[in-house]
Amino acid sequence: MPTYVAFLRAINLGAKRKFPKAEIVAATEAAGGADVLTHINTGNVRLTTSLRSRAKVEAALERAYAEQVGFEVPTIVYTPAELVAIARDARELTAARTDLERHYVYLLKDEPDPALVAEIEARSDEVNAVVVRGRAAHLLLGPGYQAGGVDPYKTEKALRVVATNRNFNVVTTLADMWCS
Repeated sequence: MPTYVAFLRAINLGAKRKFPKAEIVAATEAAGGADVLTHINTGNVRLTTSLRSRAKVEAALERAYAEQVGFEVPTIVYTPAELVAIARDARELTAARTDLERHYVYLLKDEPDPALVAEIEARSDEVNAVVVRGRAAHLLLGPGYQAGGVDPYKTEKALRVVATNRNFNVVTTLADMWCS
C-alpha cells in the first residue's frame, strides 16, 4: 500500500478548532489509513492506504476529519518522495543564506499559477525572499525581517491556493523520520 504524508491546516488554534492526536489517528484510520503516525500536535500525519491518488487521499481524510471534529480540516498530502524533495530544497535554500532568522515552508494543495508565482517572488528584497518550487513556497526571512517587503500572511493569501505552513525544522525532521 502506498504511503503518504498529510498536513492538516488550521487545527488546534483557539478553543473551537481542537483536534487532539488521538482523534486524528482515529479519523485517519476511519478513512482507511493504516500504520498511522503523528508528529507534534500541529497536524502532521503519516499513513498507508489502498487509495492511489493524492486527490482521493485528501478527500477521504477531509471527510473523516470533518465527521470526527465537526469542522472542515483542509488537508494537503504528499508522497514521501515529494516531501523529501521539499526538504532537500529547504536545506539548499537555507545553506545559501547564512543570515536567515526564519525559514517557513508553505505546503500547497495545488501548484499556484506561474504568473502569480513570478509576482510573489518579485516581492523578495535583499533581506527576505520567497521561492516557490512546485507545491511548496519557501519564505526566507533574514535579519530584521519584520521590516522587510515579504509578509508571511500576505504571501499565503497571495498564493491563492489552500496552504498550511511548517518551519524548516518540522519539514526536514519529518522527511528524515518518515521518508528515509
